Amino acid sequence: MEKEYVLIYMAVNIFALLVMGYDKRMAIKGNSRISERFLISISVFGGALGTLLSMKAFRHKTLKPKFRIGVPVILTVQMLICFLYLSR
Repeated sequence: MEKEYVLIYMAVNIFALLVMGYDKRMAIKGNSRISERFLISISVFGGALGTLLSMKAFRHKTLKPKFRIGVPVILTVQMLICFLYLSR
């Protein structure tokens, strides 16, 4: 069962990374963008690591406090939940 969780976690984070990359590309081109609410939602539902990595890789959303502070907080909570789950 844990193997499935790892695969799902990896898929969600790859999705987060791709979505952030796409949003950055649309920002550069001046096209329609993905909402910040959706980007944060991806982080909340398991994609915080992918979002954080994409923020660093693409230099995207790094000045927005809800991303600069919020995503690391979300990731910390997710890591704590994972630690508590695995240690039981």
